[in-house]
Amino acid sequence: MRPILDRFYMATLWLAALCLVTIGALVALQVGGRILDILLKWVGAQPVSFNILSLPEIAGYLLAAGSCLALAGTLKSGAHIRVTMALAAIGEGPRRIVEAAIHGVGVIFSIYLCVALGQLAYDSFRFNEVSTGLVRVPLMWPQLAMTIGLAALAIAFMDEFMEVVRNGRPSYRASEDAITVGKEG
Repeated sequence: MRPILDRFYMATLWLAALCLVTIGALVALQVGGRILDILLKWVGAQPVSFNILSLPEIAGYLLAAGSCLALAGTLKSGAHIRVTMALAAIGEGPRRIVEAAIHGVGVIFSIYLCVALGQLAYDSFRFNEVSTGLVRVPLMWPQLAMTIGLAALAIAFMDEFMEVVRNGRPSYRASEDAITVGKEG
């Protein structure tokens, strides 16, 4: 089961990266078109007026999708911001209880968000809701990507909760400890 979960987390990270790369490519194309127009004006030629319609809106959808898709992978790698100083100040026994409770709350909260966003995506599909920009983007697609990201986060929180219950520490703790040791030395 571990290899399947690890591949799933990695897949969501790659999808998130693809969203960000797409944003960068679209913005680069838009900027390149503007630079081309300036150069064409300088030489007296007719500008091409290249424009990606609804770019800010599409980039926003990709950013929201990418952010949600990255949540599970960043949790599993220990890249989320946590209050490690407060956790380090308490002993291992209380820390185990606190971390289990935190991951349990994370499971509940992420499942709630996943269900709510999934319902929103379903309603957008059912009522054929589209964006208001020049490019009519079906709202179901960015909402579905965000729902998948939140479902992955819920699974990652459950995974970490079970890890704390079984082993007394989350899987990302080793990388956290390595960073702490590295700063002290």
